[in-house]
Parts: sequence; structure tokens; C-alpha cells
Amino acid sequence: MIEIRIHGRGGQGNVAAAELMSVAAFKDGKFSQAFPSFGAERVGAPVMAFVRIDDQKIRTREDVQNPDYLIVQDSNLIGSVPVLDGLKPDGLILVNSEKKPEELQLKTTAKVETIPATEIALEIIGRPIPNAIMIGAFCAITGLVSLDAVQEAIMAKFPGRVGENNVAALERAHEIIKKR
Repeated sequence: MIEIRIHGRGGQGNVAAAELMSVAAFKDGKFSQAFPSFGAERVGAPVMAFVRIDDQKIRTREDVQNPDYLIVQDSNLIGSVPVLDGLKPDGLILVNSEKKPEELQLKTTAKVETIPATEIALEIIGRPIPNAIMIGAFCAITGLVSLDAVQEAIMAKFPGRVGENNVAALERAHEIIKKR
């Protein structure tokens, strides 16, 4: 089973990102689940969401403690909450940052990747919501879910112009990572 933990702030689309990845995995013929972890926080408060993907039925329901992958939608969380806790030594952390991975100086043996998701979101979507960009980069790096399935999931959840803009942002991130 592959486990993913998404860290971000309220209003960045963390829960939607988890749901979209889960739906995309299902469209790819896999079993999946997505769920959030937050209380009555306001916009801007730290939020986590979780995704599990497997070729078999998923029976566990607890929070993801030892993720294979971390997606960090706000790099400022790295110093203020225990983002890296439990990350598998051979895992991956994808960070929304304009910095190069080595500039983040993360104390981990996991692979570190970065993408300027907020910048891309502002350019294409017109709002600082990085979730589609982060999913696009994640798909390009891992191949865990297909780009086609994520595109379908986005258009089903956000029909019309909002979906089209998010798909364009997703595709841009995918291209950027594939060119590396």
C-alpha cells in the first residue's frame, strides 16, 4: 500500500487534492481512500490530508503516520509543524517552493523535489491555490496515478472554466517536472 500525507494551510485545497488523487487512482483501476485531518481551524491554519492507494482493498482507516510520500503545499510549515515525522527513509517529499531542493536543507534521506506551485497557480488560475500544480508534479515524479485520470477527476469535480484552468496548471507542472 502506498501512503501519502499532504500538508498545507486551510484554503490551499489540501482536502480537494487528496480527493482528486484518490478519484484518479480509482479511475486507474486501483483501490484508494482520501480523508482530511483538521478541526475548526480557519483559513490559513495548518491542515493535513491523507491518501492511500493499493491494488487490494484498503481496510485501515487511521491517519497516515509513515508516509511513502509527502506533499507540502506551504514550505513555511516545514519549520513550524513536524512535517517530516514518519517519512520513510527512501520516500519523497514534494515542496511548493521556488528554491532548489538542496536550498531547503531538509534533514532527510528521502528524495526532495520542489516546484513553484503558487507562482504557477497565480499565473494560470489567478488564485494562490497550488493543489492542481502539486498533483501534476507528483504524477510526473511518481507515475502513481495517470495524468489522464487526474484531468478527468478535476473536470468532474470542477466543470467549466475552473476545471479547465486547473487542468492547464496541472499540465504545466507535469511538463516542468518531466523536462528535469
